Amino acid sequence: MSATAPAWLNNGDNAWQLTAATLVGLQSIPGLMILYAGVVKKKWAINSAFMVFYAFAMVLILWVTYAFRMAFGDQWIPICGIPGSAISMDRELQQSALPTAGVTEAYPLSTMVYFQFVFAAITLVLLAGALLGRMNFFAWMAFVPLWLTFSYTIGAFSVWGGGFLYKLGVIDYSGGYVIHVSSGTAGFVAAYWVGPRIDRDRKDFEPNNVLLMLVGAGILWTGWNGFNGGDPYTASPDAGAAVLNTNIATAMSLLCWTALDVAVFKKPSIIGSVQGMITGLVAITPAAGVVAGWGAIIIGFASGTIPWVSMNVLGRTKFWLRVDDTLGLFHTHFVAGVLGGMCTGLFTTGLGDEAFAITNTGGAIDGVWKQVWLQLVGALFIMGWNIVVTSLICLFIKYVLRIPLRMSEEHLEIGDAAVHGEEAYAFFGDGRRYIFHGDLRHEHDIEGEAGVLAGQAPAGSSSEDLSNSGSAAKPYTGQESHPEANMKRE
Repeated sequence: MSATAPAWLNNGDNAWQLTAATLVGLQSIPGLMILYAGVVKKKWAINSAFMVFYAFAMVLILWVTYAFRMAFGDQWIPICGIPGSAISMDRELQQSALPTAGVTEAYPLSTMVYFQFVFAAITLVLLAGALLGRMNFFAWMAFVPLWLTFSYTIGAFSVWGGGFLYKLGVIDYSGGYVIHVSSGTAGFVAAYWVGPRIDRDRKDFEPNNVLLMLVGAGILWTGWNGFNGGDPYTASPDAGAAVLNTNIATAMSLLCWTALDVAVFKKPSIIGSVQGMITGLVAITPAAGVVAGWGAIIIGFASGTIPWVSMNVLGRTKFWLRVDDTLGLFHTHFVAGVLGGMCTGLFTTGLGDEAFAITNTGGAIDGVWKQVWLQLVGALFIMGWNIVVTSLICLFIKYVLRIPLRMSEEHLEIGDAAVHGEEAYAFFGDGRRYIFHGDLRHEHDIEGEAGVLAGQAPAGSSSEDLSNSGSAAKPYTGQESHPEANMKRE
């Protein structure tokens, strides 16, 4: 024992918990940040990525100043802890403990604060997926702190922090309810209040960079090892089981989704496979370390088929199309999250519960049907709370703060260049940069920049050298054939 290594410290647990937290952080930045940037139209790449970047930073500051203790501190009311700072030096160095839940860990509280932060952050990041391509960025800046405070902390305390659902015995291993059902519900509700994208974007929203999207998807999948593997709060055998089951269910879900795409649409879709990957990750999350491997296979099968039907059959009906859920968050997170939670009630095992250090004695397969009903109660609470609170937050931003939830029509037509003054891609030729403002390409001189970017001849050459260069592109005149320039105007 020493000042740098107190008796309660387990170096292996601390190292794993920090590693798991870092993996989850990478799921948001850069994982979902570049997934969103690639899956949207070119004109929304910057805005979509920035929504993630902003949320990650804002959540961290709020989390350490008051929100962590609302979610995991001493009980204030049955659904919330007492707000307070978690960043005094004595708190950062003391042994981690979740007082209301009665849990202690063999590493410092600072490790636990950061670990729980990345979960809070990714919940807001996921929620943003339903709002891409039209939410006013200033409204998003207000939405993030309000939703973290009045929604996320309530769900986290109720299920994980020792609140009433925790005491009832609801099992949410790593966030199927706290993160996915909440973000899926809130995203769908917020999408209703914000309103839809412009008609052209709803009809034509092809990804601008599928390979970039796949890079983000790969980071998301592998990062989930920390997402689920870190939730025993120790480098235990159950952490290994959670990691293995996570990957089993995800692979099964991806394969089932792809098989349905081939059977119905006659083509295997890489975008569809990513959806199947996500639903698998979401569905296994509440069950990861408490079900056996065969249970993970069943969950993966269910998550690769039921959300597929939800998205590709129910999601195409007029009723569902009334709400513009950009990335289908309702199907990939709400439906998959509820499905995973109910499957937890069916397939959780007594051995898994014991390894996770909870007092439950199995699920329906062990004759404990009560667990199924408890899982339903948990899902209904998270869903109901988010419907009400998210609606109130949107109305508060719109009518009290007087911030429009939806961008202006001009900004919706142009995109990133109007909202942020920046573009994801720029094309160069003949001393000029061609910028794509929304769906139209424009010739643009870069004033004040050196060399050919400003249309000036480099040292040792003349302007004629530039104009006569065989490799230089011609300035855009509006007559050239270009898929974006010739897009049908509505």
